[in-house]
Amino acid sequence: MIRKTLFATGLLTTTLLASTACSAQPAAAGKPFKETVVADFDSPWAMTFLPDKRMLVTEKKGQMLLVSADGKSRQTVATLTVDSAGQGGLMDVVLAPDFATSQRVYFSYSTAGEGGKGVVLARGRLRPDGGGGQSLGEIEALFSARPFVEGNGHYSGRIAFSPDGKYLFFTNGERQKFTPAQDPKMTLGKVLRLTLDGKPAPGNPLVAKGFAPEIWSYGHRNLLGLAFDAQGNLWEQEMGPKGGDEVNLIKPGLNYGWPNASNGSNYDGTDIPDHKPGDGYEPPKVFWNPVISPGGLMIYSGSMFPQWKGDAFIGGLSSKSLVRVHLTGTNAAKGDQWDMGARIREVEQGPDGAIWVLEDGGDSQGRLIKLTAK
Repeated sequence: MIRKTLFATGLLTTTLLASTACSAQPAAAGKPFKETVVADFDSPWAMTFLPDKRMLVTEKKGQMLLVSADGKSRQTVATLTVDSAGQGGLMDVVLAPDFATSQRVYFSYSTAGEGGKGVVLARGRLRPDGGGGQSLGEIEALFSARPFVEGNGHYSGRIAFSPDGKYLFFTNGERQKFTPAQDPKMTLGKVLRLTLDGKPAPGNPLVAKGFAPEIWSYGHRNLLGLAFDAQGNLWEQEMGPKGGDEVNLIKPGLNYGWPNASNGSNYDGTDIPDHKPGDGYEPPKVFWNPVISPGGLMIYSGSMFPQWKGDAFIGGLSSKSLVRVHLTGTNAAKGDQWDMGARIREVEQGPDGAIWVLEDGGDSQGRLIKLTAK
């Protein structure tokens, strides 16, 4: 069920950032980059850059902030009503492919409704607020996960647009319920392919087999990263159970195995069959034991770090790390893993090729840090 009355645009505010803003950190031994703290946020979740180098940043409790390129000022462009218990909150934020002309912004959040809770895909339009700033207006919910269920975990909610800008890919976690990932009628535990209006995209691969018309791939757990590379390959990373965090190459119609196959084990110690040839499930390109608890995913295309062009970067939550995965065509291999000293929720590439990371913050402040070449 689509829900269109669960949020309200907030008043514009301008605040100075914490005293740590724009303070340079000495590069730790072994790290090939310099760290500069740019801003502090209240439990940030995601960010994206505007063409003018400003940033949109989402905070777990429902604030969407427009932040200056230097991090010294911010505006609250929307205050959204979300269910922020557990892993819920205001989640991903991505500019529309035609943002330069439409000013549209797509985002996701968790909410409560009939049957429990679920993740919602929505969009709005940045517009002048009449006071010299901007606000997010014309907000509409486009798609809601099916069904809503009880619990506060594994919403997922990552957004990626196809390289041609015609379609939107959206992740729905299995909500810690296991079996929905294999249920053809539920969108839980799936990668979805939608139109820009949130409708099932034409030509999705499993409709003829009786699957929900939005489904692109299935058998997923908690999908917290989604990105296309320069060749048009779609990469996804997800949290495994006790072990078995994954990076997957997403292909249409394939079953990625959860909960029937995993390179991890259940939290109670019981075994889950490992991925193996001939089991009917698409195996991960890379997996981790012990876990890294992957957060955001970014495919690097900049020139500041030419040695990493085309590689994937992942924020590590429990591992408190930044993880690099070397991508070669449709193959992947583990690269570097740098200790960042804090849970990393989001990784983005800046306009100048710098790498930006958002600390998770938990129930407290999380820093925005810019990584530049030494």
